This record gives sequence, C-alpha cells and structure tokens, in this order.
Amino acid sequence: MTTRREHDLLGDKDVPADAYWGVHTARARENFPITGTTLAAYPHLIEALAAVKEAAARANAELGLLDPGIADAIAAACREIREGALHGEFVVDVIQGGAGTSTNMNANEVIANRALELLGHAKGDYHVVHPNEHVNLGQSTNDAYPTAVNVATIIAVRQLSEAMIVLEKAFAAKAVEFHDVLKMGRTQLQDAVPMTLGQEFGTYAVMLGEDRQRLGEAVALLHEINLGATAIGTGLNAAPGYAEAACRHLRESTGLPVVTAADLVEATQDCGAFVHLSGVLKRIAVKLSKSCNDLRLLSSGPRAGLNEINLPPVQAGSSIMPGKINPVIPEVVNQVAFEVIGNDVTVTMAAEAGQLQLNAFEPIILHSLSESITHLGAACRTLAEKCVSGITANVDVMRGYVENSIGLVTALNPSIGYAAATEIAKEALATGRGVAELVVEKGLIPAEELARLLRPETLARAN
Repeated sequence: MTTRREHDLLGDKDVPADAYWGVHTARARENFPITGTTLAAYPHLIEALAAVKEAAARANAELGLLDPGIADAIAAACREIREGALHGEFVVDVIQGGAGTSTNMNANEVIANRALELLGHAKGDYHVVHPNEHVNLGQSTNDAYPTAVNVATIIAVRQLSEAMIVLEKAFAAKAVEFHDVLKMGRTQLQDAVPMTLGQEFGTYAVMLGEDRQRLGEAVALLHEINLGATAIGTGLNAAPGYAEAACRHLRESTGLPVVTAADLVEATQDCGAFVHLSGVLKRIAVKLSKSCNDLRLLSSGPRAGLNEINLPPVQAGSSIMPGKINPVIPEVVNQVAFEVIGNDVTVTMAAEAGQLQLNAFEPIILHSLSESITHLGAACRTLAEKCVSGITANVDVMRGYVENSIGLVTALNPSIGYAAATEIAKEALATGRGVAELVVEKGLIPAEELARLLRPETLARAN
C-alpha cells in the first residue's frame, strides 16, 4: 500500500496515500475500536460538521483572517461533503474519548485534503491548506463539535416528526373507518363501559400529535449554539466579530434559525437541552409502546383471546406451530421503545458526568440520541405501513362482548335504576346469560327502546 508520512504531537506516522484523512484520524482509528460503527453511519453529523466548517471559513475570510482562495476551496470541499461526497472518509468510531476531538480532526483533515486537491495540490501538502491552521481557524472541538451535534439533531428530529405524522394519520384513518363499531372499554383489564373502536384508535392518533408538539418544543432549544466559544466559552483565539459572523453564515447555509448563546461559558458545559430532548424521546417511546401493547392484546387469539381486531399477517409465526401468526410489527416497535428508554439513561448519565467547563461525553450523547431518533422514525413508519393501515375489525365479536358484558348495566342504570341493575348483573354473572337478554325478558325495557339505547352513538357518546 502506498503511503504518505504525516506528523503530529506524538511523532511521524504513515497513512494511506489516497486517504483524505490524516495522522490524527489514523491514531483515533487505533485508539477507539469500540462499536465498529464509524462516523460514516451518521450522515447528518458529517453534513453538519461540513456546514460548521464552511461557516467558519466564510467568517474568517470576511474578517480578513483567511486567504479568500483558501476559504473558497474549504467552502467548496464542505459543500461537496454536504451533498454526500467523501462520507466514507469519516472513519473514526462514533464512541470515542476526547470530547469529540477525533471527530473534529477527521473532518478537518478530510476537508483540508479535498481543498488541496481543488487547488491543484497533493494530499498532505498542509503548508498550503492545514487542517488546524486553516480549516479549524477560530475554533475548538469544544464549540465546533457541539454546534454540529445540535444541527445534526435538529435535522434528524425533522425526519422523526414526519414519520410520526405518517403513523398519526394511519391511526386517524382507522378512527374514521371504525367510527360506529361498538365495543367494550376496559379498565384494569376488566369490563368497564361501552365505547367505539374509532374512539380507541383516535386516542392513539391524539397521543402522537401531542408528542409531536412536545418534540418541537424540545428541539427548539437546540437552535442556541456555542460556535465562537472556542475552548471553554471565553472565545480565546477567535477574532472579535467571529462568533456573530460564523453564526450568520451557518444560519444562511443551513436555513436553520440558529443563534449564538447569550453566555458561551455556560453553553459550552451545559447539556441540558440534550437531556430534555432525550426525555421527550422517552415519552414518545413509552406511549408508542403502550399503544403497541394494546394492539397485541386486542388482536390476541384468534380463538382463545380477545380477537377484536386482526393485524395484517406479514410472516409465519412459528417453526413448529402450523398456521400461527404473531404480532411481530408491534413487537419490534416495543423493542425500539426499550432501546430508547435505555438510551435516555445513557444521555442522563453522560450529561451528569460533565466536569467544570466542558462535558467530555457528547460522543455517547450523540450516538444515543441518533439511535433513538432514527429508530423511532423507522418504527413509526413500519408500524403505520405494515400494521395499522391493514388492521380490520371483528365487529360481531365486539358487539357480542358488549351485549354479554356485565359492564352494560352501567349504561342501562339511568333507565332501570341501580337496584334493578345490580340484580341483573348478579343474575348475568351466575347464569352466564347476557344483560340485554335479561333486561328484555324481565320487561324492564322494551326491546325497541333497548335497541335505541344500545346504538353506538348513545352508548359511547360518539359524535
């Protein structure tokens, strides 16, 4: 393999001649063989890093600190990366020590070497474009990396929100379809009072809509960035006006309404916005998992369970039991929810572990948030497309449960009185006969009046 020799604090090291990354990245590859998942698996972060570096180059050129030709080459390299080029050159493990320094240097080296090519120079010819002196000018890992994490997370959350809308609409469509399908509501797994299947599915849609609002509120906090803070928030080595200019260029290139934090020292060490966002992701996961629990319970059977709804069959359910179909789509969503809940613990501990002027654990925060956001989005779309949209209702089964349920006496209580209702309930329990049947037999309510009382719009107050 043809190599080129590069130099850093620890000495000389050979790197592949055709690699866009350099010596700092090479050492990080050796030091962090943790997950086997490199930064290349996180395109949002790579593109956000490129956006930050482009904004910094533009700001430095504007302030007369960077040669316009070099700044243009850096910006051009960044735009290529933002459009999907060279992502495979981001080879550092996503979980790393050093507060993200290896990620920042991986970006600096790739951008510098691509800029060198654009200027007609060989990779590694750093006296022309240097990863630290030029690409990282006016920056520290401690402001460039967190800003990129913020931008990447904002973009990822947008995609999660879109996926949640898909699922919300799927549940809402079923609410309309099942508008007049009568069933028993249950509390503590016991018969309660009648409702419609449409009301049940409409609730799932409402919960998703509420959670999308909370998600929007949480991600709004990430629009405050610390670019220009450099090492600890004092702005050391950043020129006057750099923070404002870099933020403006980042705002223009990304279209995101980012603003510079009012107190950069506080912003550099505070991970509260990540903790808040992670908590909202956990909220979404918990409620989504609860909805999937309901779908599995309602479809249980088909002969020895509730059997109120049918989930679309997507694969054979057993290697030994012929004909068995399992609720595999809700099950996989449940598992994503468990993962998100665990990731929230990780984010919490990582944020708490920050010391003094910097939190060194943002790489695991990024990794955990990215997993939660990406997997929740995929789960929402999978649940909508492979499960909810194909659900059908067993109308007669549910109607039979209502007519035979002891809970029906609650709905008839205003018409026959509490004492009579209690006796009907006792006899129904003792004999196994239906409440409606006993009420008519005893002449408590005429059959025609009972039919009116048992209409879905009457029983369930359905509109």
